[in-house]
Amino acid sequence: MFKIEKPEYINKTFRLQLELVEKMQKLAQEKGISLNKLVVQCCEYALKNLE
Repeated sequence: MFKIEKPEYINKTFRLQLELVEKMQKLAQEKGISLNKLVVQCCEYALKNLE
């Protein structure tokens, strides 16, 4: 049976250095993705690659 899955999201606020946000905004724009999607991918990568 076909099942529609919808991921659950939550809003949180984080304080990031201006320089970091500017770099990430530029990269997201260059890659054609949202800043939010880039942040999620960076966090997932960091968590998967912890020592």
